[in-house]
Amino acid sequence: MPELTLYSSDFCPFCRKVTSYLHGRGISVNTKDTMKDPSARGELSAATGRTQVPCLFIDGTPLFESNDIIQWFKENWK
Repeated sequence: MPELTLYSSDFCPFCRKVTSYLHGRGISVNTKDTMKDPSARGELSAATGRTQVPCLFIDGTPLFESNDIIQWFKENWK
């Protein structure tokens, strides 16, 4: 099982798309809200040079874009 961390924000419609997909399938991942937690935003920026959300870290490798994140779960989560 890979180590997963999802950086997101409640205000982001693309983040809500990802979290809705995950909740609808009972998938639970560690989530960090970059708007509520400035240190999470700093972590994301330090790791990627960007503050764009959603961003899923898979074993330390970032994956941006809601459709790409959902596709990763479709292909890798059983």
